[in-house]
Amino acid sequence: MTQPLLSIDDLHKSYGSEEVLEGVGLEMDQGDVTVLIGPSGSGKSTLLRCVNRLTEINSGRIALDGEDVTGADTDVNELRKQVGMVFQDFNLFAHLTALENVTLGPKKVLGMDAADAEAAGRTHLEQVGLLEQADSYPAELSGGQKQRVGIARALAMDPELLLFDEPTSALDPELVGEVVEVMRDLAAEGITMLVVSHEMDFARSAASDIVFLDDGEVVEHGPPEQLFQNPTADRTEQFLSRLHAHEETA
Repeated sequence: MTQPLLSIDDLHKSYGSEEVLEGVGLEMDQGDVTVLIGPSGSGKSTLLRCVNRLTEINSGRIALDGEDVTGADTDVNELRKQVGMVFQDFNLFAHLTALENVTLGPKKVLGMDAADAEAAGRTHLEQVGLLEQADSYPAELSGGQKQRVGIARALAMDPELLLFDEPTSALDPELVGEVVEVMRDLAAEGITMLVVSHEMDFARSAASDIVFLDDGEVVEHGPPEQLFQNPTADRTEQFLSRLHAHEETA
């Protein structure tokens, strides 16, 4: 039996008296695309932030390749080389070009030679369809282009796992498709991805597993066809019904 790439067991996280995650558990194998869905405030983004230690847990265990990454002796910088993150608000450096944003991490963190980093950076920009914008600054890019630079930047660190925290929520509706298309391509390439998203078309077409979170708990999980067409929990069915009604009126 192979060891999962990511293993989360009995994870608890509180802010003061408010428990945001209540015993969450999930596993991912290499190449999996797991999409976290659920109402606002259900703990999805908090779970993502716990995985790369942007948020510290209260109790439980998170293991990457079998190694506990929540311990006090964990090298957080090493962890973040292995776990990349794409944020909803891009987090690009305004004074750097698209290519410079992508190559900064490999040069500063991985110690990559500048020429090698630039060659790899151009490859990653091409991967997200932005090679022609390599010398453009963030202010010259659309929201969708900025997010694609953010994805290229995360890919440039060659992580084992990519986290996406609502990557399309800050985008105008007409720009969402270009980012989702890139994410679909990455899924097809076998990139391991843990995604918080409201884009149900992406979840249906690209996810290997859907996890429904509500009130800090995993209510149910399963492959898209099972969870969307035949959910077993009433809470899941109610959430999907509201979502479907919203999609029809949008």
